[in-house]
Amino acid sequence: MTGFSALGLSEEILQALEEKGFENPTPIQELTIPILLHSDKDVVGQAQTGTGKTAAFAIPIIEKFDPNNKHIQAIILTPTRELALQVSEEFKSLKGKKKMWVTPVYGGASISMQIRDLEKGTHVVVGTPGRVIDMIDRGKLKLEHVKFVVLDEADEMLNMGFIDDVEQIVKETPADRRMLLFSATMPDRILSLAKRHMGKYEMVSVKKQELTNESIEQTYYEVPERDKFDALTRILDMDANIYGIVFCNTKVDVIGITSKLNELGYPAEALHGDIAQNIREKVVKQFKTEHRGVLVATDVAARGIDISDLSHVINYSLPQDPESYVHRIGRTGRAGKTGKAIALVPNSEKRKLMFISKLSRAEIKKAYLPDAVEMIKLKKERIKNNLLEILAHERHFEYGTFAHELLELGEPYEIVAAVLRYGLKDELDPKAYKNIRQETHDDKRKGGKGSSNSSQRLFIAKGRNDGINPRKILDIIFEEAQVEGRLIDDIKILDNFSFFSTRAEEADMIVEVFRRKAKGKKPLIVLAKPNQR
Repeated sequence: MTGFSALGLSEEILQALEEKGFENPTPIQELTIPILLHSDKDVVGQAQTGTGKTAAFAIPIIEKFDPNNKHIQAIILTPTRELALQVSEEFKSLKGKKKMWVTPVYGGASISMQIRDLEKGTHVVVGTPGRVIDMIDRGKLKLEHVKFVVLDEADEMLNMGFIDDVEQIVKETPADRRMLLFSATMPDRILSLAKRHMGKYEMVSVKKQELTNESIEQTYYEVPERDKFDALTRILDMDANIYGIVFCNTKVDVIGITSKLNELGYPAEALHGDIAQNIREKVVKQFKTEHRGVLVATDVAARGIDISDLSHVINYSLPQDPESYVHRIGRTGRAGKTGKAIALVPNSEKRKLMFISKLSRAEIKKAYLPDAVEMIKLKKERIKNNLLEILAHERHFEYGTFAHELLELGEPYEIVAAVLRYGLKDELDPKAYKNIRQETHDDKRKGGKGSSNSSQRLFIAKGRNDGINPRKILDIIFEEAQVEGRLIDDIKILDNFSFFSTRAEEADMIVEVFRRKAKGKKPLIVLAKPNQR
């Protein structure tokens, strides 16, 4: 037996893995799954995001699931709500036909709705430490029957000040539960936690590697949802020789986008889970032979296809998790070539992009789509270059007689203009390009509509009399919240308190970290009141 079959998994799980397009286990899965299935040891796993660690703990929990047990059987703690949602979705996609209920609980969303979900009954809870404690304190979350406790991204929870909450939650679980701890790094506090709360455990680790290839140029365009298709066609127009995959999250999007691209004359083929395997193979073979155009695909359909030298990977929709992002863009930038990974991101998904960028350790730079005037200029340059190429290298004498006939019809420049109009139709008409709303640098400065990086003013309860200076403020923020100094702006220091500004995403993180650190007392840093700023 090879692949996942060699790990002793049930047919039901193997079927679910096949439907997801998973063919072979990753190193962390190969090491972890047998321990959890065939021994009674706990596991401490050192693995980065992008190594498949979510499935490494989800698969054994699903295999050990008891459908007759109506209690919560597993609790998974994550540092962020985005990761909680990602892990929840992974469980749902791996459980196959098992009637296992999975409930995410996290801050920043309606607690009453999450309480209703818990009261309906659930088997697996995936949550952030703060919201899990809230649910325990309210009597809505009882963990006395839990069989598995998973700490995912443990070092991130330590960095964000959640580790005391984690210990409090672990104490609510029975002594005989299995415990799994996954972390990219292993600081002393994490190892100490493992020794105190785990029984016999086995350390597993996978070799640290770069998650994203340095030869991949990663950018994103911030455009409204309604303009994403027009943004996609503009990207395709920017590079006449594009050879890539456009990733979507749903079959409906794949079908709709492929159809619209074909109507407009762009070479595009669809790949989704409902397309028969033999048809998929024909589509991929033709795509590789022609070495141009795009495949519009879901993750499930694209897994396992052997295409390694793409010029572009375009994320029409962002995936739910960093691992999928890494897998997607890894199809370009190979064999010494530079590849391009592009994401189309509406304002509502900026937080998800930031999460993916942070955990995949990828620098995804913001870019701006050329406007209609710039696109026409680009196309004209391309036409000139193509003509020069033909004049220099290709035989075109068979058109010579006809060319003389055409030149007799009028002035040469008028004839050339008419030929261009005949051949290009409206391709050089600026009106053919829709105005796509993009956030500009001016929008960001003004904090105007469309800006996802709106600035937040924060209050820090220390000032000049406490020996505070700008350098110390930056050090405090980085040490506690891991927010870099370049993201902090407009520091104002007074005698007894100070102010600073940062983007909304970082502001939320900083406020939450210092709220947890205060343990019910007044936090050192809070959002500034309107009359304080």
